[in-house]
Amino acid sequence: MVDDHPMIIEGYQNTLLATKRENQNLTIDIALDCDMANELIKKSAKHTPYDVLFFDISLPPSKDGQITSGEDLAKIARVYLPNAKIVILTMYNESFRILNIIKGINPEGLLIKSDLTSRELAEAFQHILETPPYYSSTVNSFLNTTVTSDIYVDEINRKILHLLSQGVKTNALKDHIDLSMSAIEKRKKHLKLLFSVEDGKDETLLFEARKTGFI
Repeated sequence: MVDDHPMIIEGYQNTLLATKRENQNLTIDIALDCDMANELIKKSAKHTPYDVLFFDISLPPSKDGQITSGEDLAKIARVYLPNAKIVILTMYNESFRILNIIKGINPEGLLIKSDLTSRELAEAFQHILETPPYYSSTVNSFLNTTVTSDIYVDEINRKILHLLSQGVKTNALKDHIDLSMSAIEKRKKHLKLLFSVEDGKDETLLFEARKTGFI
């Protein structure tokens, strides 16, 4: 379980341990940031692979800046622990944010924290173990009313957003991303269209991206 709020993790742990079935034995490791989680994922792959991984989306980034969120960790887990079931927990409930998570990760569970009760967490856990996927009510409502969307922020665009949020200037982005300056500018322009940035400012782009959980 990965979340940067220890009390939240404690609540998740207590719920699952109190509601586990008689034939289930739960051993739960916890991580509070991306570096700790990345280390546990890779260690687990070499010894006893995890069956289920819970990732919060908003997490302190890794020290090298390469892992910036629970989404990044989920993609790492797909490589190192291909048989593990991934559960994403997030406060972000905007429709395009949900779509990005489903398109980018296709998790076995997607739970919006504002929907979550102890009972639902327990039910979701058992459902994910037996017949995934499990989506909380906000996710299902969105999927039932939305056919398609063009709003998708890929891994490179998310890296651009992260670097800009760290104070890296546009003309220095090419030092961190293997793209030409013109390609980077095109991606920035596309991001501003996606986030409806009318004034063209990077500050506004970062504000909108942060507000919807992409940073």
